[in-house]
Amino acid sequence: MTRRHVLAALALLATFFSPVTSSASAPKSIRPNVLLLVADDLNTRLGCYGDPAAFSPNIDRLASRSVRFDRAYCQYPVCGASRASFLTGLRPDTTQVFENTRHFRQAVPDAQTLPQTFIRAGYSVVRAGKLFHYNVPAGIGTEGHDDPPSWHRTINPSGRDKAEEKSLRNITPKFGLGAALAWHATAGDGTDHTDGLIATEVIKLLEQHAARPDRPFFIGCGFFRPHVPTVASKIFFDLHPVEKFRLPHAPAEHLAKIPAAARLLPVPNYGLPEDQLREFTRSYYASVSLMDAQVGRVLDALERLGLAANTIVVFLSDHGWMLGEHGGQWQKRSLFEESARVPLIIRAPGAKGNGQTSRRPVELVDLHPTLAELAGLPIHPKLEGRSLKPLLANPQAAWDKPAFTQVTRNAETSITIAVDPTKPAFMGRSIRTERWCYIEWADGREGAELYDMQADPKQNRNLADDPKHMGVITELKAKLAVNPTVR
Repeated sequence: MTRRHVLAALALLATFFSPVTSSASAPKSIRPNVLLLVADDLNTRLGCYGDPAAFSPNIDRLASRSVRFDRAYCQYPVCGASRASFLTGLRPDTTQVFENTRHFRQAVPDAQTLPQTFIRAGYSVVRAGKLFHYNVPAGIGTEGHDDPPSWHRTINPSGRDKAEEKSLRNITPKFGLGAALAWHATAGDGTDHTDGLIATEVIKLLEQHAARPDRPFFIGCGFFRPHVPTVASKIFFDLHPVEKFRLPHAPAEHLAKIPAAARLLPVPNYGLPEDQLREFTRSYYASVSLMDAQVGRVLDALERLGLAANTIVVFLSDHGWMLGEHGGQWQKRSLFEESARVPLIIRAPGAKGNGQTSRRPVELVDLHPTLAELAGLPIHPKLEGRSLKPLLANPQAAWDKPAFTQVTRNAETSITIAVDPTKPAFMGRSIRTERWCYIEWADGREGAELYDMQADPKQNRNLADDPKHMGVITELKAKLAVNPTVR
């Protein structure tokens, strides 16, 4: 089946790829609605971020009418920790969530979450799918590790991807399905997958609001893909011939100069043959395309119902996911770009920056104050991010706040083999400015990394031992040591 035939089939299946048009009328709400679209385990592997292998027309068209943040970073590249951070507006050192089992209210019982900010403002606040942490795929169809005070209502679909788990092909059987390289191609058009059912429920919510627009809404639409196991309809696999994928190549000098702590997997590429890894990579991109199609269905409904002109739309992922970069590293839990960097696309109605790209380093912890300010709501005084509203007005505006990401090593909850089982758990911390990325492991005792992100965006040359850059390291080290809790 050729790519042209696949595209024709997709066009017949749904209106996934129809163009966005301006709404003639918008609900006369005092405050704007908010539609928060969250993907799972997605780095910037999208067409709008320049990935030639991606097929993501719906997210791409949203980006074309939004401010696309080119250098957005999560605060902790693990699902539970990242989501606890951006949904509270607090950093991991405050939430004390460094893995997927601890709940943020154990450390900050009085935290006001992002959805709670909108509840207190009189919004209708509903979640469909994964917003706070879920064990994937085990938790699909359940409440997961949710925060009940954050929602008026929750919706937890379970679709074909969950029902057909027994058909999965798993090439890393020593790992559980939440981490294993496992995939499956189903029949159908994807609307009966969990992500498809989530989109259907969100469309119903939009239709209900359009019929009775008596109060503004905040809808959290949390997709599960491309989190492993990567399950998608065959039509999305057909968009990605396996022949187009190759494993990334890392220069020998790069591998020789990175600290042991920077490596997530002790055995490169799990010791697996390239053909199997290419097949998995294909499935990852297929699941991105399936998720993208569901984003398109939701965006089309927003337009069709005349709600787009008064709705803030945000698309992001909780963190990235490595696909063999840096000498055969996979998964998340890394401070490299492929794990820490995320897509962040914000369309605020009337924002002057819509249709432009911002290359300022920003953080997911900035989301809570941003949406509060855009909706005209008070910014909670304890939030630890900064509103991005100035960058939505002018994506090239001056911006002096770095981006911070952290992750543990040797922790019991890690899926990896410890770097040194005789050592206790320790933290890796990174700071990113417009030019530099500096990383310290255990405050430098387990190694350090410095990358010139303008000259070396793929982070292949660690400059931490270069005497010419000691001044830069001293400056960044000082900033990294300061608690970055300023608005």
